[in-house]
Amino acid sequence: MTDSHDSKDQDNSQAPLIEHLIELRSRLMRSVISIGIIFLALYAFSNDIYTFVAQPLMALLPEGSQMIATEVASPFLAPFKLTLVVAVFIAVPYVLHQAWSFIAPGLYDNEKSLAIPLLASSVGLFYGGAAFAYYVVFPLLFEFFTQTGPEDVAVMTDINQYLNFVLKLFFAFGVAFEIPIATFLMIFSGATTVESLSKKRPYIVLGCFVIGMLLTPPDIISQSLLAVPMYLLYEVGILFGRLVRRDSTDTDDTRND
Repeated sequence: MTDSHDSKDQDNSQAPLIEHLIELRSRLMRSVISIGIIFLALYAFSNDIYTFVAQPLMALLPEGSQMIATEVASPFLAPFKLTLVVAVFIAVPYVLHQAWSFIAPGLYDNEKSLAIPLLASSVGLFYGGAAFAYYVVFPLLFEFFTQTGPEDVAVMTDINQYLNFVLKLFFAFGVAFEIPIATFLMIFSGATTVESLSKKRPYIVLGCFVIGMLLTPPDIISQSLLAVPMYLLYEVGILFGRLVRRDSTDTDDTRND
């Protein structure tokens, strides 16, 4: 009898785990399918998408200039790779929605009310970082690169190398723009305090420039274009942390009254 009860308890404990794994697989499959559908819809425009991404550089080159392909498959693989990345980029809100639907049942009501704005803000900030890179950083950066070289050197950029370069910057600026969310969560969770973060400003400034040096090309302009927004976004995170702390203090005072 004891063995039968133990086996039943073990089966009951394994059942929820199996159900969660099945649901997780379903959520992952939906995310992958959504990316695949978006990719198929965009594939016919893959060359146009690449032309759009290359525009900040091409606009600064002499008339009649063009990029080159140093590998046989580059004319196909570069637009293909970019289109796949764009599909993932567009599908991020739906993928995060699937992740949210999976973890939401295990959250408390106050956690749910906080998680939704944070998820929406994270997506918006990541898109904002990528847009900042394209419309602000790329024109300044490519103008510097194209005008500082010797006059008798023709700029003929390989399409695959250019794609790797811009994708790296897109990712770097997208992640950097998440700093307010990370700072806010650290303060909200109690891992640190506003006062502690405020005292560490000199180290944060140094850290921003070190990160800018590691994630961008080795020139002071691109490093500064990443480091300065990172520090400003850090200050934004501290500001929101102060507001949350003030709200929580007011709530505690009200309860005590």
